[in-house]
Amino acid sequence: MANSAQARKRARQSIKQNQHNSSLRSEMRTAIKRVAAAIKAGDKAAAQAVFRESTSVVDSIADKKIIHKNKAARHKSRLSAAIKAMA
Repeated sequence: MANSAQARKRARQSIKQNQHNSSLRSEMRTAIKRVAAAIKAGDKAAAQAVFRESTSVVDSIADKKIIHKNKAARHKSRLSAAIKAMA
């Protein structure tokens, strides 16, 4: 347990920040799953449209340093490759 007032405040802040980051991370995973579902359904036009939306979500979360930029790039690259392979 934190002993000083400063440490207690940091503990409170870290809980709040962790909840916020978790919600953003969950939003990113959902966006990725939506693209994967569109790919699995076989609708290339829908997959491309959903991919464009999810790309901005993934990039914004990487910009906030919730995930590493290389991880964001890896997700986008794999989804893009899967969409291109549909042709």
